[in-house]
Parts: sequence; C-alpha cells; structure tokens
Amino acid sequence: MNGARIIDRTMLDAASQAARESPRGRRNRNLHAENEAPCHRLLNAIEPGSYVAPHRHLDPTKDESIVVLRGRLGCVVFDDAGAIVESCVLAPASDRVGIDIPHGTFHTVFALEPGTIFFEAKAGPYQALSEAECAPWAPRENQPGCAEFRAMLQRKVCG
Repeated sequence: MNGARIIDRTMLDAASQAARESPRGRRNRNLHAENEAPCHRLLNAIEPGSYVAPHRHLDPTKDESIVVLRGRLGCVVFDDAGAIVESCVLAPASDRVGIDIPHGTFHTVFALEPGTIFFEAKAGPYQALSEAECAPWAPRENQPGCAEFRAMLQRKVCG
C-alpha cells in the first residue's frame, strides 16, 4: 500500500493494551515519524483513572483536534482562572464525537470507560509544556490531589 497504514482493530487493541500496562494509564501510538514532524497525528489510548493535568498550548499554530474512536471520553474546557466554561462526553456512537480546541485554551480529558481511544492531531514539532501552559489552579501529574480533582471533574461532566 505504498507505506499507507490501516488503522484497524488490531492497532487499537495494541494501543489499549499498552495503556493498561503503562503506570500512567495511557499511551500514545504516534502516526507521525518523528517529534520534529510539522504535523502530529496519533492514537491516544487512555484508561479510567489516568490524570491529564489541565493545560493549554500557547503557540498559535497548536490548535488541537480530538475525535473519539472507541469508548467514552470526558472533556473539560476552563477559563484562565480555572472555572469550567464547557464540558462534554465524547463517544463514537453519540451526537458528540470530537472537539477542536483553540490554542491558548485550558483543557483536560479523561476516560470514562476502559479501552477509550481518541485520534489527536496538532501541529508539531513536539514541545514540552512550559510553565505558562500548565494550569496554576490544578494539581500537576503525580502530585497530591490529582485523583480527587479528576473525580470532581468527572462528577461535573457526568452528573
């Protein structure tokens, strides 16, 4: 197929297995060849309990698009002070299957069921988050309060 790759159940199953085995409860399956690629496309497998600290991408080229392929994903968008301005549940068989997040927007996601996988696309190259891109009002990954903060968000999203 000229180097084309089919995204099939086998690839999704392998991504989910890798997420289950990861101490973080999530794992990327990059479709781009290298971190310096100008366009990042990846499968992001995430399990319930995994904590993605609220963050934003300040680079004006780094809008982020997410489409859920499997499972259910909670998504929360915040204002600069940490107030929730929008929240939703994304799932492949629902009316809401994805979200496009503009650069500069604080956001987080979390799995609502095992085996959740989403396709993510944003501009490269990879850049670690700067201090200004991390939400000052939320715990960082592996800090005390992560599980409680994520659980609070899930209650707000799911009722």
